[in-house]
Amino acid sequence: MILEMKVPSPGESITEVEIATWLVEDGDYVEKDQAIAEVDSDKATLELPAEESGIITLKAEEGDAVAVGAVVCLIDTSAKKPDGASPQKEAAKEEPAKKVEKTVEIEKKETYASGAASPAAKKILAEKGISATSIKGTGKDGRITKDDAIKATPSMGSPSTGGVRGSERKKLSMLRRKVAERLVSVKNETAMLTTFNEVDMKPIFDLRNEYKEAFKERHGVGLGFMSFFTKAVVRALQLYPDVNSMIDGDYKVSYDFQDISIAVSGPKGLMVPVIRNAENLTFRGVEAEVKRLAIRAREGEITVDEMTGGTFTITNGGVFGSMLSTPIINPPQSAILGMHNIVERPVAINGAVTIRPIMYVALSYDHRIIDGRESVGFLVAVKEALENPVELLMDGNPKKALEM
Repeated sequence: MILEMKVPSPGESITEVEIATWLVEDGDYVEKDQAIAEVDSDKATLELPAEESGIITLKAEEGDAVAVGAVVCLIDTSAKKPDGASPQKEAAKEEPAKKVEKTVEIEKKETYASGAASPAAKKILAEKGISATSIKGTGKDGRITKDDAIKATPSMGSPSTGGVRGSERKKLSMLRRKVAERLVSVKNETAMLTTFNEVDMKPIFDLRNEYKEAFKERHGVGLGFMSFFTKAVVRALQLYPDVNSMIDGDYKVSYDFQDISIAVSGPKGLMVPVIRNAENLTFRGVEAEVKRLAIRAREGEITVDEMTGGTFTITNGGVFGSMLSTPIINPPQSAILGMHNIVERPVAINGAVTIRPIMYVALSYDHRIIDGRESVGFLVAVKEALENPVELLMDGNPKKALEM
C-alpha cells in the first residue's frame, strides 16, 4: 500500500511551510514516528514524523514551499524492513561503501563533459554571471549540483592573492524571512521610542548568594535573574496597564492577565515562547517554566501555540555581553524590556562613592498607545522592585517566597 504523507497544519493561520532539511534520503526504509524532515513555518521549526513504516519516496526538495495538506512524500508500507541491523546500524555499516563510491566518482568525473547542471544550479549560476562550462560538477556523471553553483566564484582574470575568497548564497528560512518582515513593519508602522534606566543588582546578588543552593536543592532549578525580572515586570504592568495593552485598528485592547514572552536563542534563530499567567507563578514556577521553554526552543520542539499570545516581552542581551541596546517591539505587543550585562561601576550612595553591580535596562514602547508618563513610570517601577525585592516582590519574607 502506498501512503501519501501530507503536510499537517502547524497552527491556525499558517497556510504553507518550507522543507528546511530532509533527515532521510529517497529510497530509505523509515520507521513509524521517525523524524523524516524539519519544516519551517513563519513562526517555528517543526519535525515531520513518518506516519507509517516503509520505503520512502520524496516528493519535495529542500527549500520548497509546500502548502498545508500537500503531499511531500510517499511511503510504501508493504515494503519489508531490510534484514539485519536497525536502520541506524545499517547506515553505519554502509558508510565505508559510500566513501568508496565517492572516491570512484571523483576519479571518474574528469571523463564527463562539463556544463550539465540541475535547474537550481543553472539559476544560481545565471544570477552570478558564471558559465556552466567553467564549472566541474561533483554530482552523478559530473553533473553540476546546487551546492557546486553556490560555491562557484567568477574568474576575473586577475592574479590570485593567495587568500580565501569563497562565498555562499543561502536562502533565508521561512522563519527568518518572517521575522525580518515583522521587524521592518514594526519600525515602519509604530511610533517606537526607548527609555533607559539603571538597576543596582546588589540586593538580588545578596539574595541569590544566600538562598540559591537551598533553592536548587529544594526545587531542582537554579535561582536566576529571570524570576526577579518577570515578577518585577508583572507588578509594573499591574501598576501601568497601558503597557499591557495593544492597538487593534481604532481600538485599545487591555488585558487583566500578564502573559510574558521571553526571547531565547534556538537553533534556527531567536524564538519567543510565552510564560502564561505569570502573575500566578511563584519564583520556583517562573524558573521552572523558563527552563522548560528554553530547552524546548533549543531542541527545536517548541510549538506555535507556545509562542503565541504574549502581552509583554523580556529579552536578555546581557547573556551575549550587550551593555545597552534598543530592543524592537514584538508585535502586536506595545512594549519590550531589554536586560543587559552586569558591570561593577562606581556609584554615589548616601553621599559616598562605592562599587556596585549595575545593569542598564531599556524599555522600547509604542508611543501611539503608551505616553511618556506610563513608559518612564513603568521602568522606574521595575527598577524599584529589583532594588527592593524583599519588600516589593517577597512580602518581606524571602525564605517563604523562595520555598513556595
